[in-house]
Amino acid sequence: MFDHLFCIMSEATETQSVVPVLYSFRRCPYAIRARIAIHYSGFKVLLREVVLRNKPPSLLSYSPKGTVPVLILPSGQVIDESYEIMVFSLQHNDPDNWLEKSDALNRAMIQELIAQNDSEFKFWLDRYKYSDRYPEQSAEYYRDQGQLFLARLENKLVASSYLLGDRVGLADMAVFPFVRQFAQVDRSWFDQSPYPFVRAWLERLLAAPFFSAVMAKYVPWDEGVREFSFPEVNGLGNKG
Repeated sequence: MFDHLFCIMSEATETQSVVPVLYSFRRCPYAIRARIAIHYSGFKVLLREVVLRNKPPSLLSYSPKGTVPVLILPSGQVIDESYEIMVFSLQHNDPDNWLEKSDALNRAMIQELIAQNDSEFKFWLDRYKYSDRYPEQSAEYYRDQGQLFLARLENKLVASSYLLGDRVGLADMAVFPFVRQFAQVDRSWFDQSPYPFVRAWLERLLAAPFFSAVMAKYVPWDEGVREFSFPEVNGLGNKG
């Protein structure tokens, strides 16, 4: 998946002449990770914060499934998968090599972790968070299934500060917004859970300056309302 995206995304960035538009929702973990990559890379977009219960018609015209994030490029190309938006942004600028361009093994490990997060962990997270909508099992049952993924992360973080070593990378940024949401369902349980390295990792990322920047609140956008320039300041990897 990485290598395919390297080819098609690099062509798109070279032809941009107008600022792309990002439809986002502040608390959505998929949107959070897309904004993190955009912020880090310094890739400029016009941000449209949407209210999911009142989706603007323009969002649905670009992406009928109505989920966020959605990135609209000046060419008319629509990218409506958060991971692909991350990769696209990093094609623009990746000062710390989050894409691991020269390391096929690390790229494979990143993809494996993100696939596990986006499939099985997100499946159980939704049922744990909204257990009243899934009465087939208890919230505790859904939590127990979800924490199997936390145990995998714990095993990785015992040996290093971040998921693939001692520097933060794409896997961390793609996964931690979902762990954050899992932790918030029952904070007292999470704070005493048998995952101290996951807690420390999560707290480091939540305390980093970039997180408050990507979680800034914006007035909800609607037709005729101006967008906001994002990121407002240089990204994580920019020193200027």
